[in-house]
Amino acid sequence: MKKVYKIPLSKIAEDFKLETLVRPDNFDEIQITSPEVNRPGLALAGFFEMFEAERIQLIGRAEAAYLSSLDASKKRLMLQNFVDAHPVAIIYTTGLPADEALIERAQQRGVPVLRTAVKTSQIMASLISSLNNHLAPRITRHGGLVEVYGEGMLLLGDSGVGKSETTIELIKRGHRLIADDAVEIKRVSDKTLVGSAPELIRHYVELRGIGIVDVRRLFGMGAVKETERIDLVIQLENWVEGKMYDRLGMDEEKINILGIEVPSITVPVRPGRNLAIILEVAAMNYRQKRMGYNTAEEFNKRMMRQMGVDEL
Repeated sequence: MKKVYKIPLSKIAEDFKLETLVRPDNFDEIQITSPEVNRPGLALAGFFEMFEAERIQLIGRAEAAYLSSLDASKKRLMLQNFVDAHPVAIIYTTGLPADEALIERAQQRGVPVLRTAVKTSQIMASLISSLNNHLAPRITRHGGLVEVYGEGMLLLGDSGVGKSETTIELIKRGHRLIADDAVEIKRVSDKTLVGSAPELIRHYVELRGIGIVDVRRLFGMGAVKETERIDLVIQLENWVEGKMYDRLGMDEEKINILGIEVPSITVPVRPGRNLAIILEVAAMNYRQKRMGYNTAEEFNKRMMRQMGVDEL
């Protein structure tokens, strides 16, 4: 069964500084479960067949202009029918005055009504972005998340393979910590995963033999970050003698996280390897690929051309 995430309407009102026009007794208990936001033109015209009450409803200039075109009795009826559909919340945008008939009915039905001075398109985009983040599908993975040269690198591997030690070395080299030991991953869009640390362990790293280290206090605010997009997965594993590891970079591995395919690199670990430098190079090489230059492909082309010359 798919888990449903929620956010209190009161938090949305606080985050977006919404003016409360109708505050039902259960206002603090009202939960938003849909990341979608609706402009109820069809509902105000009397069509409710596809109406989704769990969505926040926005009344902007277009809706207000339509209602103003109706005679008073019809307008009142339309507004009453709209409120009777019991939307989770109604927001007037652009500082528009609220209709008395709607306010009266909302008070009777316990439907919250709010208002913002922000234009409809702007508040709609901001609400959808915020709700997609708060209500996104999520999982927690054992690993670490660091930002290296602007790339979000998710470090995975068995316990004791060296994830935390590598993270500390990267922080010392000027990169930033997002999470250690556990990473909360959210799918905020069809293409984007965002990672963060659980509140309890945020900014902390555990080093065996030393204990818990507060990275923010030890290295400064510039060494930490709250969230980061996951661009690349680094799978650390103990070196297995005889195993064939990719030496040219021609093989493109991917790992599926919440339905999104993320590029993945397997890095073997053994004494003497400087993992921090390896991950820095991996980050720069990945960025170079995204910008259209693939070193492995170019090397392969050069090698094939050389073989062709030798055959003549």
